[in-house]
Amino acid sequence: MIMSNEWIRPDWPAPDNVHAVTTTRAGGVSISPFDTLNLADHVGDEPAHVKENRRRLFHKLKLPAEPRWLKQVHGTHSLTADRSNPECCEADATFTSQQNVVCVVLTADCLPILLCNQDGTQVAAIHAGWRGLLDGVIESTLAEMDCGRDGLMAWLGPAIGPEVFEVGHDVRDAFIERDREAVTAFKQSANNRWLADIYALARQRLSRAGVSAVYGAGFCTYSDADRFYSYRRDGVTGRMATLIWIS
Repeated sequence: MIMSNEWIRPDWPAPDNVHAVTTTRAGGVSISPFDTLNLADHVGDEPAHVKENRRRLFHKLKLPAEPRWLKQVHGTHSLTADRSNPECCEADATFTSQQNVVCVVLTADCLPILLCNQDGTQVAAIHAGWRGLLDGVIESTLAEMDCGRDGLMAWLGPAIGPEVFEVGHDVRDAFIERDREAVTAFKQSANNRWLADIYALARQRLSRAGVSAVYGAGFCTYSDADRFYSYRRDGVTGRMATLIWIS
C-alpha cells in the first residue's frame, strides 16, 4: 500500500492501466469541522471551499476527467458511468468500462469498495454502509460487470472499525436472516448491543457472489481522527473520496 498524508493507494494486483486512490482529510482549504480536504457538497461546508478542494484533487492526482460525483442515498442502485452522463445522479455505486471516466464514492465511516477485472477493462466504486450491504449494493454492482467472477478483485478502503462500530439487535438479526454466516461478524458489546465488523460482512457478500480476491481493510475511520473523517465520531464532518479509473 502506498500512502502519503493526503491519500492512500490500494495494495492490490490491479493491472497497470487501472488507477485508484482514497483521499484522507489532509491537503485542502476547508475549516473546522470540515478541515481540510472535504470533498462533499452536501454536509454544510462552504461551497467555495469544496470547489477548491475538488480542484486540488483533480490537479494533484492528474485525473483524466472530472469525477462522476453521485448523490448517495444508502441504496443499491449502481450507475453506469460514461462520457454521455456527466451530471450528478442518485446512486450508491458507479461502474464503467470506458477509459478516462473517473468513478468515485464519498465516505466517512461507510465502507468504500473498489472492483476491477484482471484485464483492466472494467472498474467500479461502491458506497457500502450497513444498509447498502444488507440490501445488496455489492450484488447489484456486480450485475453491471460483464465478466467472470473469478477474474474480479476487490479492495476495501477506510471504514469504521470492528472495535467501535456498535449496532442494535435489529441490524444483527437482519444480516443473520439473510446469511447465517453473518453471525461471525458480530460480537456483543459491554452495553448489551453488538459490535459489527463491516469488513467481514463485505468479504462474506463478495465471497458468496464469487469474488475471492479481496484486499485492503484494517482501517478505522472512527479511531484515526488525524487521517479520516468519521460521521459517527463527529456528527458534522467532511467526506473522503475513493476513486478508480481506466487509462
